[in-house]
Amino acid sequence: MKKIQGPGIFLAQFAGDVAPFNSLQEIGKWVAKLGYRGVQIPTWDARLFDLTRAAESQTYCDEISGQLKELGLTITELSTHLQGQLVAVHPAYDLPMDGFAPPEVKGQPALRTEWAIGQLKLAAKASQRLGLHSHATFSGGLAWPYLYPWPQRPAGLVETAFDELARRWRPILDAFDESGVDVCYEVHPGEDLCDGASYEMFLERVQNHPRANLLYDPSHFVLQQLDYLAYIDCYHSRIKAFHVKDAEFRPTGRQGVYGGFQSWKDRAGRFRSLGDGQVDFKAIFSKLTQYGFDGWAVLEWECCIKSSEQGAAEGAPFITAHLIEVATRSFDDFASSGTDEKANRAMLGLKG
Repeated sequence: MKKIQGPGIFLAQFAGDVAPFNSLQEIGKWVAKLGYRGVQIPTWDARLFDLTRAAESQTYCDEISGQLKELGLTITELSTHLQGQLVAVHPAYDLPMDGFAPPEVKGQPALRTEWAIGQLKLAAKASQRLGLHSHATFSGGLAWPYLYPWPQRPAGLVETAFDELARRWRPILDAFDESGVDVCYEVHPGEDLCDGASYEMFLERVQNHPRANLLYDPSHFVLQQLDYLAYIDCYHSRIKAFHVKDAEFRPTGRQGVYGGFQSWKDRAGRFRSLGDGQVDFKAIFSKLTQYGFDGWAVLEWECCIKSSEQGAAEGAPFITAHLIEVATRSFDDFASSGTDEKANRAMLGLKG
């Protein structure tokens, strides 16, 4: 069996305009002091990373890697969550999604999609230059507004949406394949890839593309009431990245999975800092180790109660405590009788 690497931390929720959160060097020093060994870098934040330059310049990538190595850090994955979201946007979300796009494509959905696809292709090349094997992203969503519709969906609507989603992603997946990097979709509400069933619909349409893989985040499954351990049994061969994020679901007589349009702190389902929610991380780390996952365990902090600084400080030792030193021998080796093939056949009553 292989060992999970960690602890890592996703920098997106910590980046800001004030030091030490406004440059990769300074935020790297901060997380290294907290005990992290890896960083997952958001590629849309120019304060931390220049995606275009990374795709074009091996020197820049070597400099970034070298600076982090001096701090005892490595890059776990690059992230294009926001750009991936823009690969497929339903018109109902055009205005809010424009907030993720550069000024030159705002208000122009077709150009925005083209820009997003270009960003993903840059990320493939940048990941290759950095020597990475996995990449974290979202799928985007065309069918999402029709998840629980009234009136009922017309026949073929979902199929058309997934056909189009696959058409847009296929050249991106091919670009990542050329770069030797796995695309890891974070299965997430708001994306058309929101659970295992929807992922399978997409996978079928991209002909089981070897690069169409998964970022496993159990918090989203708690909020959906999906069995997050059985999910690993189903898709372990496709899980290539791992967000360690906690959550809780406490339904009441007033609200359940849909949250009643309440703010995060007032929802029945909400994300929590590590150890404050209901996720069984011991079982998750055991199951992922059982299946040979050797990627990074990366903290993603999203909590409506605890501060990000406290969440980050508590996250590194929490992940470290869950990392498993894999067994190198069987627990019952001491009782081995040392038999050979001849003895085995004799024990079974077989001749010769």
